[in-house]
Amino acid sequence: MSQPSILPFVEGLFSRPNVRHPSDAELRGEAERFGTRTTFNNHVFHTMVKNRSAGLTLYVGPPPVQQKGLSAKQQEILKKVPQTLETVFRYLEKTPLVCIERSLGENPAFYPSCRTYISVARPEMIRIGYMWWALLFPPKKGNASVPQHLIYIPEWQEKDRQILVFPEEGVTFVLGTDYLGESKKGHLRMAMWNAKRRGMLGVHAGAKLITAKDARTGKLKRHSMLIFGLTATGKTTHSCHNHGLEDPGEKVGIVQDDVVFLKKDGSALGSERGFYLKTEGLDPETQPLLYHVATQPDAVLENVLVDYRGQVDFSDETLTTNGRGVVQWNDFGDRRAESPNLPPLSEVDGLIIAFITRCNTVVPVASKLNLEQAAAAFMLGESVESSGGDPSRAGEAVRVVGTNPFIVGDEAEEGNRFLEFLDAWKEKVSCYLLNTGGIGELSHQQPDGKRVIQRKVDRIQIPEMASIIRGIVRNTIEWEEEPLFGTWVPARVDGVGLERFDPRRFYSQDQMETLARQIIQERIAHLKQYPALDPRILDAVKMPSLC
Repeated sequence: MSQPSILPFVEGLFSRPNVRHPSDAELRGEAERFGTRTTFNNHVFHTMVKNRSAGLTLYVGPPPVQQKGLSAKQQEILKKVPQTLETVFRYLEKTPLVCIERSLGENPAFYPSCRTYISVARPEMIRIGYMWWALLFPPKKGNASVPQHLIYIPEWQEKDRQILVFPEEGVTFVLGTDYLGESKKGHLRMAMWNAKRRGMLGVHAGAKLITAKDARTGKLKRHSMLIFGLTATGKTTHSCHNHGLEDPGEKVGIVQDDVVFLKKDGSALGSERGFYLKTEGLDPETQPLLYHVATQPDAVLENVLVDYRGQVDFSDETLTTNGRGVVQWNDFGDRRAESPNLPPLSEVDGLIIAFITRCNTVVPVASKLNLEQAAAAFMLGESVESSGGDPSRAGEAVRVVGTNPFIVGDEAEEGNRFLEFLDAWKEKVSCYLLNTGGIGELSHQQPDGKRVIQRKVDRIQIPEMASIIRGIVRNTIEWEEEPLFGTWVPARVDGVGLERFDPRRFYSQDQMETLARQIIQERIAHLKQYPALDPRILDAVKMPSLC
């Protein structure tokens, strides 16, 4: 749709008399008045909206940025965009606003300059600005600065809630929600679009540096690692875990937990100084590093239950299953990498790429992939929906390209660029699919379409997956051919009883083949939606026994 530029108005907001620019200390002090102090000496804030409004998010602009398959509600929103903007602009001239400036990234090459405006007609909404401030780096100026603007009006009519994204103008309007995730992902979405136009690939992945002793050579090797995954599948958990790598000389350096910008030289530019982690079931035994940073005084908790004594209960889901916390990268101490960026591949021994999925039938708990299979895993983005994205569909199987719900533009282009990157660095890259679900679920579908689970599975536990990752980086795993999907699977992993995840314990051979065939057929159908996709990616999805 044709739309006059909105930038002149948005850029003019900065100096309007109804816009206040609080200092860092003022912002924190004002926000904490509306929070609850915990026994950790940090604060908990509670929101009215407790998850992203993905189904009410609309990309506005020329065809290259428009979404496909708009819902009836999104089409209704699109038709009204001119009238909505007119109303928004009038309101922004009247309501009191605060403006918070930050930089997305800490590097000399690419650091979007981010301004977030928040209506504080309800004064407690200042907390949105404080929590968002805690996520990003202090503002800086320079040639690599790319302007981005996000405007919150939390008090907008609930029945008219919407998120309007104008990628080409670098502007997002968040109307009718007070959920922090809209500003976090709003700026990251715009930054990934801007990065792509500069020859990079913004990926929804955690990043870390690992030095481990190679069991085959006895030498210490330094690896970059990227961990892809949808919200609530374990991306942050394993991006911020030491995997039991405690031998002399071994080290894990946490770099990022959410989005990095992948460059052609294999380096990856980090985006944030604060990590927005899910706190559901946060446990000091299985997630010691995350528990440590979530209980620091500068952590900011959101929608987590805190009782009248100020004691936090991360396991209580009375309010929501999507409790969150903004924790600081600096608080990881000696587990923090020296930089929030991954170095070029010329400076490390290799790059390990792991795709986290969550399946419950016959997908192995760990699979080693060839490059084409890895590009297919990127395009398939298989997992389950979480309460952070769409609570009404939590637990449903989903496929999201790049495990990244925030892609703007052609998704096939993302997959092709990813395969090009793998081709360029094939001597240094190894790729894996890690299943944080389980094996052996049995279910059937009723006539009304509802799926009924007859037999549940035990999920693979965090220490078990940590052991698998430790085996990968130490090169202790012997891999053997897997007959259903054409990948390679571990014959043995120290610290993991793999027999617990043997599908033959739960299914007959015919059942296993039927389930695998169904998954492969669904994968092929999904990939065929992208006619511009490199054919090698589609060819990588097949069942060996049918070839």
